[in-house]
Amino acid sequence: MEWQDQAIVLGARKHGEGHAVLTVLTKENGLASGYVRGGSSRRQRPVLQPGNQVQVTWRGRLEEHLGSFRAELVKSLAPGLFSSPDRLAALNATTALLMAALPEREAADKIYNETLVFLTLLTGEAAKPEWGAELVHLECLLLKLSGFGLDLEKCAGTGETQNLTYVSPNTGRAVSLEAGAPYKEKLLILPSFLTTNEVPTEADILAGLRLTGHFISGHVLHGENRGVMTARDRLLSYFSIK
Repeated sequence: MEWQDQAIVLGARKHGEGHAVLTVLTKENGLASGYVRGGSSRRQRPVLQPGNQVQVTWRGRLEEHLGSFRAELVKSLAPGLFSSPDRLAALNATTALLMAALPEREAADKIYNETLVFLTLLTGEAAKPEWGAELVHLECLLLKLSGFGLDLEKCAGTGETQNLTYVSPNTGRAVSLEAGAPYKEKLLILPSFLTTNEVPTEADILAGLRLTGHFISGHVLHGENRGVMTARDRLLSYFSIK
């Protein structure tokens, strides 16, 4: 069997003497892994860096086999990313989350496209709140596709569509300022940029990442995959409340 696809590199681990197992997010074939001969070599390592866009060819005797990849670089990350600790933390947290949360070989074109938008902002001239907001949107989409989408259109208690300020940590539904006032210590903050066109601050992004992280940890990640939250906690440390 053989297929070709556009892909985003999520990770590559050494395998044997000088080789690697590559994991990518593809446009048509979803999350996929494959053996890359010489993948740990000096020539191949720059191609297999997380976040790079590549064209891959997968070959295997049966679809369920690991198979092998040939990867050709399409676009590499901006060199400056590796000297920017907050952006590098965002890249590491995102690639780790996608590898842990997505099922193998299931079409994920919406996630692929949203991830491309995020990486474009992350490696470009976008300010931290801008690429941070896109990351929150990406995680909201991941929650939705995992079967636990947030319901942020109206208040769970009153049906009100204005002054939505909180989110129930149990149901993922929005709660208005008035309805949530007696329980605000137990509710999650709903940053306004998720329901309006307001420009977010770093504090808003931090609230958004805490919101999505609560549900990702509880409903998407299981068992050994919970270690992914460590990389995410490192990212949160780069956002400050001012």
